[in-house]
Amino acid sequence: MHRTRIKICGLTREEDVDAAVAAGADAVGFVMYAPSPRSVSAERAAELAGRLPPFVTPVLLFVNESATKIIAACARVPMALLQFHGDETPEACLRAGRPFLRAARIPLDENPADGAAAFDLVKYAEDFKAAQAILLDAHVDGFGGGGKTFNWSLLPPSVNAHLVLSGGLTPANVTDGILQVRSRCKTLAVDVSSGVEISAPGGSTLKGIKSADKIHQFVAAVRAADDLLAKNHVHLPAT
Repeated sequence: MHRTRIKICGLTREEDVDAAVAAGADAVGFVMYAPSPRSVSAERAAELAGRLPPFVTPVLLFVNESATKIIAACARVPMALLQFHGDETPEACLRAGRPFLRAARIPLDENPADGAAAFDLVKYAEDFKAAQAILLDAHVDGFGGGGKTFNWSLLPPSVNAHLVLSGGLTPANVTDGILQVRSRCKTLAVDVSSGVEISAPGGSTLKGIKSADKIHQFVAAVRAADDLLAKNHVHLPAT
């Protein structure tokens, strides 16, 4: 059984990069979308990525960005994986010539209004078959999941793709998310941002400011899910 890979996204500080590495994260994400409160410049992403040891992958997240700017950012962070979170076509995702993840915006509403068709993840994965993986995030206003969790049980029973579960994950729910989704795909990874941020008054979080304790708790919860799957001898699809 493959262990669940872990990405900590929306990093803006050196200490948070170090905390993610120390906890055992496989990848760290830098948001290249200026309207996001977690955004960093390409120069800043390069500084932070320079702290990464071997085998921890930097990921640059873009939303409807021009190929010119994407290629320029890749020149500063040459080992980065790309993540497309906007309205990019399959062709647009290929223009930078780099491995990429493609975000799928999964509806929060189980019954779409106005006769809208349900989201077809199987077709989406086929359309973006050149992607290294399809990242599942909640469909909210704007781009990004907004810390919302969609209904995992409504995902198709079998998707011919590597998936990355995202959207509202926390140390408290990621174990259950992995147990529900892992058998539905080739392999599963998880991606967290707001769920490991420092809490602010009123129950919100300090966007882009991570908690080392929460990062470690999140990683421990992922490993607990892997242990449960192994102990229960869950049958998983071949990769």
